Amino acid sequence: MAAIVIPLVCLAVVVFVLWVAIRANIAAHRHPYRAESTTRTEAERRRIAQSLRDALSRQPLGAPLAARLWGKLMNAMPGHGVIYDHHRDFCGQGLIRTEDGVMLADVQDGGIYFGPPIAEWKTEEDFVAFLARQSDFSMSGWDAGEPAFFTEDDWYRNNQRLTRAVLERYLSRL
Repeated sequence: MAAIVIPLVCLAVVVFVLWVAIRANIAAHRHPYRAESTTRTEAERRRIAQSLRDALSRQPLGAPLAARLWGKLMNAMPGHGVIYDHHRDFCGQGLIRTEDGVMLADVQDGGIYFGPPIAEWKTEEDFVAFLARQSDFSMSGWDAGEPAFFTEDDWYRNNQRLTRAVLERYLSRL
């Protein structure tokens, strides 16, 4: 008797699970907010990137902010500094205190690893002169006139880059 009941119960469970899965699939196709596709075309990605680019501020940071930033970085321990965000994998670009001054570098894994220096400054005058003329637009990588930041790589451009807000947030921390 058990040899007949157990397979029938198993068959009933399998039929029930299939019925629930099929109903859920049918309901998902009827959902009014369901997106047909989650991938964007190349033209859509380019349009979005350009609209984000056009919204970036072109106002220079100015010498006072750059000088305050140099002072705060010089009080930091080597290997620390302005990091866009602390998370796993690529964290954008950062200004990192070195033994000799400050470097601009790509940051990985929340500041555990840094790429090779993109630019380095050993004196306050050089750092302030460079950073004072920067803007959110130039630091985003769109400005071909700023080779330290410029890139033609769509993924790298405006991806966790330094901005006035990031720098001011760093300066406001105790």
